[in-house]
Amino acid sequence: MTSDREAFAGKVAVVTGAGSGIGRALALGLTERGARLALSDVDTTGLAETVRLVEAAGGEAHAQPLDVSEREAVLEYAATVADHFGVIHQIYNNAGIAHHGEVETTEFKDFDRVMDVDFWGVVHGTKAFLPHLIASGDGHVINISSLFGLLSMPGQSAYNAAKFAVRGFTESLRQEMLIEQRPVRVTCVHPGGIKTAIARNATVSGDHEQQSVAQLFDKRLARLTPEQAATIILDGVRKNRPRVLVGADAIALDLVVRILGPAYQRVVAVAAKRVLP
Repeated sequence: MTSDREAFAGKVAVVTGAGSGIGRALALGLTERGARLALSDVDTTGLAETVRLVEAAGGEAHAQPLDVSEREAVLEYAATVADHFGVIHQIYNNAGIAHHGEVETTEFKDFDRVMDVDFWGVVHGTKAFLPHLIASGDGHVINISSLFGLLSMPGQSAYNAAKFAVRGFTESLRQEMLIEQRPVRVTCVHPGGIKTAIARNATVSGDHEQQSVAQLFDKRLARLTPEQAATIILDGVRKNRPRVLVGADAIALDLVVRILGPAYQRVVAVAAKRVLP
């Protein structure tokens, strides 16, 4: 089995959404394992802090503000990173946003915004960096989906749509890399409740109050720290797992869906009616 040193030491790893949460934890975990980093985020303050932490830990980081929903900007960013390092081995398409609201009350612009970042951001990152990963002879695409890419939840139609799309896109990519015998491994990651700011930064629609939705997530659903999540993800990358489930909730609910099939939807609906504000 590949060791941490073989999997990460000296490799160039790109992490989007690196300004906080799982992205920052991945950056620090990769630094600990000897990787060289290209980090990006729309949050320039958070990105600068991540770079400071990486450098304080003895790491090397090339940092650049980036909106992953902007296709040309991502393509230019990939070229910049390739010019800077000369080679790219891994891309962690991690940047993401959330929205809470029922289909009836969620506006088209909210669906567009979530899909632009959570799905198209992954497509942009994958397409932009894939030629460089192939050229490295030892590439790896790591796309961050969600527990909500395994099962759907009421009030999460936009986020569910994006994260299910990431899952389908990533699984198809893995098959293509196998068929074409490309030197690129592919992993889809499904985190459960992680203690990040994604719920606090989420937008809402309808009668929902943003603070109450965020408090529900933080108190009842967020179980793992970003650091714990990053450790699980990097272990899955090292082992070339096609799918990485992060957290006991992701493991348990994936099993529920497998056992119940479509019947899980009624179970979730009943449970959500009792729990959701």
